[in-house]
Amino acid sequence: MTASAIAPAFALRRELAKKPAALPTSVTIDPVSADIIRGAFETICFEVATHLGRAASSPIINQSNERNAAIVDAHGRLAMGSIGTPHLTFVSQLTVRYGLLQQAKYDWGAGDVFLGNDPDAGGGHLPDYNVYAPVYDDAGELVTCIALQAHQGDTGGKDPGGFTLEATDIFTEGLAIPCVKLVHRGAKRVDVIDMIVRNNRFATFAGDLAAMISAVEKGARRIEALIARHGADHVRAAINHAIDETERQFRREIAAWPDGTYPATVFIDHDTAGTKDVKVHVEVTVSGEDLTVDLTGTDDRANLTGVWNTFANSRGYVMVQLAAMIDPAIVKNEGLFQAVEIVIPEGCIANPPPNKPAALGSFHPACEITEAVCVALSGIVPTRAQPQVYKIGMPNAVIGFDASGQMYMDQGVDCRSMDVSAVAGLDGWGACPSSLGNLLLGQAEDAESRFPVLNIARELTTDTGGAGQWRGMPGSCNVKQVLQPMIATAWMVSYDHPISGMGGGDPGSPYVNRFEVGSPNERRIALAEQAMLPAGAVMAYQHGGGGGFGPPTARDPEAVKEDVLDELVSEEAARTRYGVVLTGRLEDYDLAVDAEATRHLRAQMAEADTGLVVAE
Repeated sequence: MTASAIAPAFALRRELAKKPAALPTSVTIDPVSADIIRGAFETICFEVATHLGRAASSPIINQSNERNAAIVDAHGRLAMGSIGTPHLTFVSQLTVRYGLLQQAKYDWGAGDVFLGNDPDAGGGHLPDYNVYAPVYDDAGELVTCIALQAHQGDTGGKDPGGFTLEATDIFTEGLAIPCVKLVHRGAKRVDVIDMIVRNNRFATFAGDLAAMISAVEKGARRIEALIARHGADHVRAAINHAIDETERQFRREIAAWPDGTYPATVFIDHDTAGTKDVKVHVEVTVSGEDLTVDLTGTDDRANLTGVWNTFANSRGYVMVQLAAMIDPAIVKNEGLFQAVEIVIPEGCIANPPPNKPAALGSFHPACEITEAVCVALSGIVPTRAQPQVYKIGMPNAVIGFDASGQMYMDQGVDCRSMDVSAVAGLDGWGACPSSLGNLLLGQAEDAESRFPVLNIARELTTDTGGAGQWRGMPGSCNVKQVLQPMIATAWMVSYDHPISGMGGGDPGSPYVNRFEVGSPNERRIALAEQAMLPAGAVMAYQHGGGGGFGPPTARDPEAVKEDVLDELVSEEAARTRYGVVLTGRLEDYDLAVDAEATRHLRAQMAEADTGLVVAE
């Protein structure tokens, strides 16, 4: 691609990332009234996201809940978001900003509904469809947009689901939509909708798109009623107040951190073609109440395949981690971005040249970006240093055809435990990090009712949680059998570079994936594979556990004993990683800590680590 073609794409991203001005308003609002309006916004977002979750038929939306609603103001600022999938909260506004730049071109008006998913026009990866509707006051002035972003099961590209392991451009992955009007002044544009539906493999998509349209139309009516009740100027003033307050509170937290520059480097095992050790580098600089996150030094090799993240996603994933490291009571809106300078060099994998494939980038390097920010800040915000990542390379997606020839796809986004790290004072707990919200928690039974698959096991695996003073949550081994011939697709990473431990804790366990388990063709997927599995074939996906926090030998020996009794930690690991000597038998449930032997063993381990003799 020529420089003349690349330059406008980067110029557009710079324009989209500018910090917008406050909304013009002639009134001053008191904090209580502002919070009442803000609370109404939050309720509207929740209703819109819930509407989609109940109306959509695709399991990735109505079971796995990969959707999120947001209110974006007339200047493109995030005013409010609902927590369905938190990382989507910080992506939606750039797609809407692109549309705002095109208002005259696309003839915006009351009753319109738009759609965008183009990574080069402010979008996440192609499967993340963003449907949004503008809301006007009685004078015809734009006040807000209500946006709804959801992951769709297909994008009309080369491979079902939009994940093509060998893709070298965005066109391989599917239909890129910068901005298209789905509804004009309340009337559906049936020709446009039919064209978009035609470019999708799955019968459920038409219903999912209709559900998205009806959800944002509902949200627009709710906001119109709010404007009628409080007045447009008071709504604008409330948005300004909420954003300013978030910025003020975030800057107050930053000011409490020690000044300095904090670097971190995290690696992806390899790209989908096998190029090793793809690097994400970050330097976080604190200067008074100012914070800069700079990704200079992140990999920019032009020949990389499958590890290109969209600019909007990279920006959003930085904020996902920062938001997790501050007071959770701070409202998540544009004020967070107002307080931070995010530098993402043009041409690196976090801000790629135009038309790069981006579907897999939402896994990696997106997660390494958040992980690197966490590692960088772990020394100065240790009580909140939990990486908000899913180090999964790619779920075990299986694709087949029913008796009528209709394609189906089990995207493998059902229940599992993975990547739940410890923080200072708290062991890892739950099934997935909080950045995923309620994503990836679809029921295995639901998948079995929809697809010819059998979920054989969903068990936690002993010794997969990173050892530490506070222990990471173990990962689960998900064993699935296909009941008829199917295509299976996988890209495996996080084996060589699993999730990082913090504060001296061990990293989580590696990811391991095996196809055709128990047969002569059993094999570990070390890189990437798309294979036809015979009926009865078994896949076993070992998800990585969370990282530990703090030195393992500082863990309370009684807590280690309880972990062994719960089969989260083995007796061997209790001794070799935690320095805890147990007496009794696990089978008899009479384990006890040998305090003297434990003290002696830990002293020996400390001496071996430091080369110094530690007094007993």
